Amino acid sequence: MKISALACSLATSVLACGLAAQTPAPPAAAPSSAAAVPVLLNPALLLQPPTTAWPTYNGDYSGRRYSTLDQITAANVGNLAVAWIYPLGGGRGAPVQGGIDATPLMVDGVLYLSVTNHVFAVDARTGVQLWRFDWVNHGGHAYDGNRGLGMYGNWLYWMTPDDTLISLDARTGTLRWKEQISDPRAGYFSSIAPIVVKNHVIVGAGGDALDLQAYLEARDPVTGAFQWRWNVTPGPGQPDADTWPNPKAAAHGGGKPWVPYTYDPELNTLYIGTANPNPVYAGQGRMGSDLYTASLVALDPDTGTMKWYFQGSPHDTHDWDQAEPPVLFNADINGQPRKLVAQASRNGYFFVLDRTNGRAIVSKPFVPLNWALGVNSRGEPIPNPAKFPSDDGTMVSLAGGGATNWFPSSFDPQTGLFYVNTTEGYSIAYVQTNNTDAAGFAGRAITLASHGMLDALDYRNGALVWQHRYRTDTSEHAGILTTAGHLLFTGDAGGDLIAYDPAKGDMLWYFQQLGSVSNGPETYMLDGKQYLVVGAAGYLYAYALAPAARPAMPAR
Repeated sequence: MKISALACSLATSVLACGLAAQTPAPPAAAPSSAAAVPVLLNPALLLQPPTTAWPTYNGDYSGRRYSTLDQITAANVGNLAVAWIYPLGGGRGAPVQGGIDATPLMVDGVLYLSVTNHVFAVDARTGVQLWRFDWVNHGGHAYDGNRGLGMYGNWLYWMTPDDTLISLDARTGTLRWKEQISDPRAGYFSSIAPIVVKNHVIVGAGGDALDLQAYLEARDPVTGAFQWRWNVTPGPGQPDADTWPNPKAAAHGGGKPWVPYTYDPELNTLYIGTANPNPVYAGQGRMGSDLYTASLVALDPDTGTMKWYFQGSPHDTHDWDQAEPPVLFNADINGQPRKLVAQASRNGYFFVLDRTNGRAIVSKPFVPLNWALGVNSRGEPIPNPAKFPSDDGTMVSLAGGGATNWFPSSFDPQTGLFYVNTTEGYSIAYVQTNNTDAAGFAGRAITLASHGMLDALDYRNGALVWQHRYRTDTSEHAGILTTAGHLLFTGDAGGDLIAYDPAKGDMLWYFQQLGSVSNGPETYMLDGKQYLVVGAAGYLYAYALAPAARPAMPAR
């Protein structure tokens, strides 16, 4: 099995590979009074594997969540111990409620962490809070978590739940500017971690309870000025508008792009996963495939022009969006090198596509399911009308929340395996009305039984290589990290941070925390020491190797 480390554009520096990739433009020149201030984040870090920094939600643009650090290994992982614990709002200021969904950024020895209405800077060596920024939420929207921050030079970018894009000075936490992206009074809200590509800060907006037109928007990182907008659903006369029954249905069709995106600098292409169509469970008023909801979409980041799409859930009626993180890597298919994008979808399908054109290579269920009749010539699943929600309820062999969700997966180039936390189960889907003017959710799903799993999938064919069954009967909401130390880190709903052998699935180590892992683990090197950082409930934990060996872990 031959796998390149994303052939330079995503795994190693541009200069080292000699590629003519489009490197993000450096921040604009600061005013003369600040001209001597060093830039905290060199944009070149975004093109390299995360080692001395974790400068974006996934560590780099690829979404692989794989680190080349190997100080912590399968041989010494038993020596891991807590280096520090940071409770949310652990410095001055009012207590902070809620958990940590975001993966913090780590740049120049500082962790930048966001939750729904707050941003914090924390010393990455000690866990001491350096500053905090508090936002007064103007309401009018549905609540959702916050996935994190974007960064560009000395500037941070953060989407508030009431749809304000905020830029902060990373050194002080002071406000630089704020721009309203959409109107929360109309039902819009945002939870996305902004991604910075060249001179674009890219964010998404949409809603759940009300039927809205979701969109992606790019803003200037220096001033916040509008650059472009891409609407998820097409307008009258636009390509694929006929996949909706009428312009009104399309204009209220949803498709919120709410999970962080990935980017290939060599192809200059942004990869976006879009959410479910609206109304959510009542599909009778939007008959058709409902493009470009529940799709993986490739966009030009400079213009917002769509290059291609692949719809994983045509005419979705179960809230099984395709917003899960797209993962980019280069690997061989049938002995030929290919540029690939892989995604484990909430609908239970594992997709591997050629990321240059969106053509399917693998379309295979990774959990038992019965809602599809197979796949079409494009590799897109064919919905079974007999499994649409009904007045009396329809039994579906997926849990109500789907087979997975927003929590990030990982791809390890050493094993060639794709890892995803998933849920197997059964549910009954109800529709509240058969009126074609239904709005909102217009139904619900009740889970009858479910169980959390950690799956390792072969990217070449979607085969299950190994599976770990968690000890609790609840869905898992932890992200995954793999490393060159031959380790996979994730967590379970019982509060355990766990290290596995990524090749075999053997459990190597675990640590009982104060709460369940609630974000994606990350790792970085500071002063010659490798740290592992993870969020659990309202705490941020940092681990490092202790000088003495820990006792062997007890049997479970």
